[in-house]
Amino acid sequence: MTSKAEKGDITPPPALEAGGADELEIKTQPAATYADVPCDRNEEDFMTRNGLSLKSFQKRSYGQSIVELDRTMKKRHLQMISIGGSIGAGFFVGSGGALAKGGPATLLIDFAIIGIMMFNVVYALGELAVMYPVSGGFYTYSTRFIDPSWGFAMGWNYVFQWMVVLPLELTVCGLVVGYWDQHTSVAVWITVFLVAIVIINIFGTLGYAEEEFWASVLKLCAVVIFMIICLVLVVGGGPKDGRYATYQGAGTWYNPGAFRNGFRGFCGVFVTAAFSFSGTELVGLAAAEARNPVKSLPGAVKQVFWRITLFYILGLFFVGLLVRSDDPRLMGSGYVDVHASPFVLVGLYAGLRGFDHFMNVIILISVLSIGVSAVYGGSRCLTALAQQGYAPKIFTYVDRSGRPLPSVAVLLISGVLAYINLSADGEIVFNWLLSLSGLAALFTWGSICLAHIRFRKAWAHHGHTLDEIPFKAAFGVYGSWVGLVLCVLVLAASFFQGVAPAGKEGLNSAKGWFQDMLALPVVMAFWVVGYFWKRTGWLRTSEMDVDTGRREHDWDTINAYRERLAQMPAWKRIFHMCNHHHTAHDPHPSALAAAVRLTGRQPLGRRKHGLGEHHPRRAQRQRRRARKRDQPLAPPERRALLPVISSSHHPWERPLAHAERQARDQQRRAVEVDHGRGAVGEDVRVELLGEAEGHEGRTDEAGEVVGLLWRR
Repeated sequence: MTSKAEKGDITPPPALEAGGADELEIKTQPAATYADVPCDRNEEDFMTRNGLSLKSFQKRSYGQSIVELDRTMKKRHLQMISIGGSIGAGFFVGSGGALAKGGPATLLIDFAIIGIMMFNVVYALGELAVMYPVSGGFYTYSTRFIDPSWGFAMGWNYVFQWMVVLPLELTVCGLVVGYWDQHTSVAVWITVFLVAIVIINIFGTLGYAEEEFWASVLKLCAVVIFMIICLVLVVGGGPKDGRYATYQGAGTWYNPGAFRNGFRGFCGVFVTAAFSFSGTELVGLAAAEARNPVKSLPGAVKQVFWRITLFYILGLFFVGLLVRSDDPRLMGSGYVDVHASPFVLVGLYAGLRGFDHFMNVIILISVLSIGVSAVYGGSRCLTALAQQGYAPKIFTYVDRSGRPLPSVAVLLISGVLAYINLSADGEIVFNWLLSLSGLAALFTWGSICLAHIRFRKAWAHHGHTLDEIPFKAAFGVYGSWVGLVLCVLVLAASFFQGVAPAGKEGLNSAKGWFQDMLALPVVMAFWVVGYFWKRTGWLRTSEMDVDTGRREHDWDTINAYRERLAQMPAWKRIFHMCNHHHTAHDPHPSALAAAVRLTGRQPLGRRKHGLGEHHPRRAQRQRRRARKRDQPLAPPERRALLPVISSSHHPWERPLAHAERQARDQQRRAVEVDHGRGAVGEDVRVELLGEAEGHEGRTDEAGEVVGLLWRR
């Protein structure tokens, strides 16, 4: 059906008259107070912006009920967080105990299964995060698409998970230093590294992002160096005074064998593998504080595959080739016995002087990095819980440098639990607390998959199509079903391992079973509390809201890009999709060029943002468009149907609720109907995306619309 805008039958509304009622109404509005003025990070001085002055601790005011965190993360930060953000004690240290428990084949199989599960989890999270970039916690997807009481449980489960991980990582830091200095008390080093984490958190989100970036670079470089050295050692290229001076091959897979402890060992390695992948979901949490999550998150999500394949699978494969599963140093080792790290043992057995110290330094950096991530992830989720009314209101406090101070303080205080492990009785308490983090991540990952499945169902129920989703999970709903089923199977395997642990004859004691499965009753307890508090249950499909807070996209531009992509050869299309992450706010240049060819000028919204004068390709496109402006324009009936690239919604803007977005559309967002370049002073008709409202203006010498007057 042809609209009035396409026919050109809309009568321009009259302009505002000076001294009229509308102007009087504007003049008589109350003056804005300090609380009504947004606190722009760029307007703060350097010391305040980076949390280095007393002024930075003052409460931030955005003039709205929910105070946002800073969006200072760059694309490179998200890329490295997704690749190396969760490589820590579970991978470098815990893999030794897992090797002794299940053998090299079980180690590979279990980590591969968890890797497949995480691949689907992260893609499901990426699709949801691009659609609904929430600041603080992805537990809100459970609240929105599953059950508010279950979302309450997932939020607090995630906070408590990181509150336990932090003291664990601090303890490992102290033991790593004990590899060189066995005379100094571990408590001294726990204090030193706790202070280091406090200093990093003074710089807020940017401090975490930079620390994670450089720590991930070091971790990835170390793993690559380790794999290259292992390849040389496997073929017998090690020093003559070492164990690997002759060809090794797959000898450890035959003697002592590829599997240990049978099915019990197979189930027992799952807990270690799940703990090793904990923190992978942080990329979705960090995306809400990125400058442009719609552009940077899809690229970061796609890097998870390479981390799983290259670093976890290949790294552990070489470990299984060089370290025997019956090595006495691996027996009884867990997450905190650094001397039992297979990465350190390879250097010792090979006779490579200094290599064990090098790996210890990398382990120390990795563990400290996970500790910083624990404070970041737990504090942001706690702040989001408070903003939704699921936690005390004091945790909504955000200072002028963008730090949620009360939430960060609570997480840092939880690090004091590391001192409990220093006493004999305290070790028992610490082990009970540690059991909370082993399975807690499984509930989070399963909830993400279930929320994605429910979102797709609600999306179709409300009349939407898959083409309206800018970034789709690699395997769609089927991948989320695979991830959810694997979460359930891993949980069942952990239950069996709690009943019949590997390396023990007979059944486990009641104490051992409860210690292994402590996360399950804790999550159920949170769920019950949330149910009786909020009085909500399982959401029906018709009750799910898929519009509130949804990010707006320019679909005409996206479709033009997809059409161009579909015309490429299959190999080029796959390469292009893996290395270029164009989204709604970063369309391919050819999509804009198509609009320029039809109109003879660049759309107003894109021109307002600017393409950048310093980029040679962009400058070339600008000159080409300038030449096209002198060419005859397309017929009006074609111009009316052109896609509009609106500048009203910036990629860094807070996702608006449905009512807010509708009100903003009626008050502020305008779309030019006539894209033609009029003569100087010629009237240009503009339609407002509301009922039947509009405004008018005139064009200057450059063809820009000027003097726009809003009509109420």
